[in-house]
Amino acid sequence: MPNPSTSPVVVGVTGTSASLAAVRLAAREAVSRGRQLRVVHAFTWLGSGPAAAGQDGDSARRVAARVVEEAIATAQRSTPGVRVTGQLVDGSPDRVLLKLSRTAELLVVGDDDLATTPYLPPTSVLVQTVARSWCPVLVARGPRPPSGPVLAAVDGSKSSLLTLRHAAAEGRRRRVPVEVVHVVSDPGGRIEESGRRLLDDLVAGVPDLGRSRTRVLFGAPGQALVHASGRARVIVLGPRGAHDAGLLGSVAREVLHHGACPTIFVHGRAVPGQRTPPKVSSMAKR
Repeated sequence: MPNPSTSPVVVGVTGTSASLAAVRLAAREAVSRGRQLRVVHAFTWLGSGPAAAGQDGDSARRVAARVVEEAIATAQRSTPGVRVTGQLVDGSPDRVLLKLSRTAELLVVGDDDLATTPYLPPTSVLVQTVARSWCPVLVARGPRPPSGPVLAAVDGSKSSLLTLRHAAAEGRRRRVPVEVVHVVSDPGGRIEESGRRLLDDLVAGVPDLGRSRTRVLFGAPGQALVHASGRARVIVLGPRGAHDAGLLGSVAREVLHHGACPTIFVHGRAVPGQRTPPKVSSMAKR
């Protein structure tokens, strides 16, 4: 088991503008958590075909190493004082990141401009990482709003209390309030009343939420959360809901695809220093 006090923040990089945005966010996260930042680029040499034309293995590896070097420099420029190392790791990106997630406190990835794509392939690195990571995954995207709460989306599934614990930690770190939301189909009547009771019960189970409020949203859950994400500093939710059995739940998939703010998908590891509620729920150092 990794020592929680030394687990790094890991960020996957590809050389794109989206991955450099993820590096800047990851650097801030590492400093705010008192952790080292580990920049990782997964290297796969195709060896033949159009993608490899004009390159041999050594030159391709040098190009990949420059991706890591640029990311390290970006982290240092954006967040002075960050402790950062870089790694070029052989293997497919999803396998590399999932393996590193076993010993990371947080895994950060870029969204690769998902909002402009019509379809989210289940085999994509982003979907595989968000769905199967061993640690929380932070998807970086868009400029952060100057203000706004940490938005915690809950549905009463077993991940809801873990979501609230992570949201509480995020609120304390960012010094902003937490808004806990639950989506029901229609306003009024027993459905809305049941939603409010669910929120009250969950919030009562996490006394360290501090400054928080609860709100019932109405409509299709995915669309309602995407709309609410437009005014949030960050949104926190689980990768699967109460009735989801697949790799990634339908609500999580919609928020991943269309969310307007950075998104944290929580997984089974508890917040550092806290226990999970039972059944509720290298390149040289620079």
